[in-house]
Amino acid sequence: MSSQVASVVDFTVSLLLERLGLWYLYASFFGAVSGGVINCTLNYRWVFHAQGQKKKYVALKYMLVWASSILLNTGGTYVLTELSGLYFIFAKVTVAVVVGVLWNYQMQRLFVFRQLDIRQKLKRSTAS
Repeated sequence: MSSQVASVVDFTVSLLLERLGLWYLYASFFGAVSGGVINCTLNYRWVFHAQGQKKKYVALKYMLVWASSILLNTGGTYVLTELSGLYFIFAKVTVAVVVGVLWNYQMQRLFVFRQLDIRQKLKRSTAS
């Protein structure tokens, strides 16, 4: 659900900026940035329940993954748009699905918001 909300923000910003005359690649980049902010916030609080982790460390790890994601999405959108001749939003959707499943979710699950070890979980549950 969080990725869907973030995607709606991403695509809305991208389309709006492109319709206002911004080059599709810049519009795609700013859309990805907007969606990323929403995604990190939702994932921290509701998806991975990471409130026990320090925000600055989560933010730093998220920014590393996010920077790679933006490069993959923007570069992939450019290559697919230019090679296929498709309207950029169709290329963006295709690339976003691939990057979202193979990169974003996996890196967030395994690196950014990884679960605490069992001792930390037990300590947190007994303190509550």
